[in-house]
Amino acid sequence: MKTPPLRLPAVLSLTLIGLCLVATPARADGPGTGTPYVVTVGDSYISGEAGRWAGSSNNSEAPADALGAHAYHDNASGTAEAIPKCHRSRSAEAFIGGGVGGLNLACSGARATTSAGDDFKPGIDFYDNGAGRVGQAKALQQFATTHNVRQVVVSIGGNDFNFAAIVTQCVQNFLLSPSWAPDYCKDDSSVVNNFTTANVTTVRAKIATAYQNVRTAMRNAGYADNAWTLVVQTYPSPIPAASGFRYVQTGYTRQSVGGCGFWNADADWANSSALLTINNTVRAAITQSGLTNARLLELQSAFNGRRLCEKTVGLYEEVGLNSWTQPTAVDKTEWINQIRTVTTIGSNYYIQESLHPNYWAQLALRSCVRQTYLQNRGGTCGIAGTGLSNGEPRMTLG
Repeated sequence: MKTPPLRLPAVLSLTLIGLCLVATPARADGPGTGTPYVVTVGDSYISGEAGRWAGSSNNSEAPADALGAHAYHDNASGTAEAIPKCHRSRSAEAFIGGGVGGLNLACSGARATTSAGDDFKPGIDFYDNGAGRVGQAKALQQFATTHNVRQVVVSIGGNDFNFAAIVTQCVQNFLLSPSWAPDYCKDDSSVVNNFTTANVTTVRAKIATAYQNVRTAMRNAGYADNAWTLVVQTYPSPIPAASGFRYVQTGYTRQSVGGCGFWNADADWANSSALLTINNTVRAAITQSGLTNARLLELQSAFNGRRLCEKTVGLYEEVGLNSWTQPTAVDKTEWINQIRTVTTIGSNYYIQESLHPNYWAQLALRSCVRQTYLQNRGGTCGIAGTGLSNGEPRMTLG
């Protein structure tokens, strides 16, 4: 395996939020009969982006490569992506098992509405170009017409707040200003403008419409509103507050080694302001949508203790491990992928995997989604203990 290149000061280009689909055999059961299904829709935080990697190492890709080259291949033969760059991982949370089918329609980079250019990103709408490219609501409707969909799980809104561009700006500011005169992203106009009252109102309406589109899709497929459940996910915190970093902010170590180039003040702002605003908007959109069958899966603190560059975990070489298969790897390594730059060229890493829940985190979320399904409720997803249970991190739905 090739050694990952060092992250150097560079203009970053991140595509930080999105995800999607594993092929399932066609059935003709229809609403309410046959194998029950969980379907996921939305962006990279539910599609499975970064689901190939179980932790990080700067020495080699091998210790963290849990799924290999076919990690995102979701076509019928498992050899390519149905939609390029959707990165619908095989470890994604849709596949809860136990006799319940899973379908992943999410796409990395997706917004509430479809982007229909060369880089096609299906939103949660009814877009249809007549040549096989459809929005996620249309795809859900088509699938639900001939399958027994009992639960739809959605993660949407982060890209509508331009989260990727915000993170890009924060990392650039870290790399291009000295520690004695830090240039913070939290007060940059390109960042602040995303969180004005007017923009929050606009994004909330887009998210609410996406929820309504899911309901319309299910109604069009023949479902009563009480025959299925919508589970709405908030977004998890990917980096700790300033006091939780294991690398100091002086020099370039925080980015060149850790892949987490944020100034302390920006990290605090990201957790206490930006993420809070995004998640409050996601919650408020449920009320605005008027859906009566929606439940909330709270993820904001789901990875606390396992976040990128957090003191409680480390790179494989920092914690004395050499493989993701070792029993303690799930507890000692990070659950969030490093922020990488254009220097990923020559490696198997993608820039768009940056700052996303990795293999461990995907399986952790899968556990919580399974609990929402089996317990027929929402709740707060959190770490419940060390080690693995049936191959997944131990999680609880509080």
